[in-house]
Amino acid sequence: MAVYEQTFKPYAGALTPEWSRFLIIPRHALRQVFQSKLLIAFYAACFIYPLVAAILIYLHHNSSAIQMLRIDVRELLPIDGSFFQSFVMSQGWFGFFLTVLVGPPLVSRDLANNALPLYLSRPFTRAEYVLGKMSVVLILLSLITWVPGLILFLFQGYLEGAGWIGRNWWIASGIFFGSWIWMLTLALLSQTISAWVKWRVIASAALLGIFFIPTVFGGMINALFLTRLGNLLSIPVMIHHIWQGLFGRFVRKTGEVSFHSEFEHIEITLLEPPLWASWAVLAFVCVACLLLLMRRVRAYEVVK
Repeated sequence: MAVYEQTFKPYAGALTPEWSRFLIIPRHALRQVFQSKLLIAFYAACFIYPLVAAILIYLHHNSSAIQMLRIDVRELLPIDGSFFQSFVMSQGWFGFFLTVLVGPPLVSRDLANNALPLYLSRPFTRAEYVLGKMSVVLILLSLITWVPGLILFLFQGYLEGAGWIGRNWWIASGIFFGSWIWMLTLALLSQTISAWVKWRVIASAALLGIFFIPTVFGGMINALFLTRLGNLLSIPVMIHHIWQGLFGRFVRKTGEVSFHSEFEHIEITLLEPPLWASWAVLAFVCVACLLLLMRRVRAYEVVK
């Protein structure tokens, strides 16, 4: 078409709000994620524990069901902070293995196919691109962690009666913040590894290694030097301490070691690192992942 004819017209349709444009990324990514039947089966299995927890809460408040099933009330788990902490821990580990399956290919596919210039030539900033990729993991994990956790909390409060939610609001806080801390850590680690490792299998193995190899070295340090400072190398141990702190169950003293000799008797008290140290190390890991991720996500790549 010749330019002088001027028969072309600019787009006059409705524009997508700027704040929600990044949501196009998780929309198409989630569609591709759920094409795997294996992943669908595993994701469905992640809802078994919330269903069992809901049944336990119901049995605590239904005497006829307890009599029909011939269950001793004392054999049922108490519905308290430890119950919901166990829920967060169990669902958190389901979320970890889900992230291993879903997270690694999200950015690596775009880098392997040189698709970043196509993304960033659109009205996307680098931050919105990263947020869009992370939101895939965050959405999937939210539906199996804090969302069912708060539903169970409200269910328990409804059956328990007035005043229970007010007295135990800290449990809801622990569920929400404990889940989000873990989710953000998993999302940042998985996307950083995905950005720097282009092969899915190696990226998944690297994500597993980051969690378990430092844990082994930390255990060796603890055994050799009779300390618990090695736990600061282990992300699972640190997040476990943070969960304990949020639910008011963190205890620093973990045991004592005794040495006997002909002349003296020595006892060493083993103390976990302070809770603020776990928060600080985990925050450092997240900030480092974010910096590495933003450095890797660029519209061009310089090859030397």
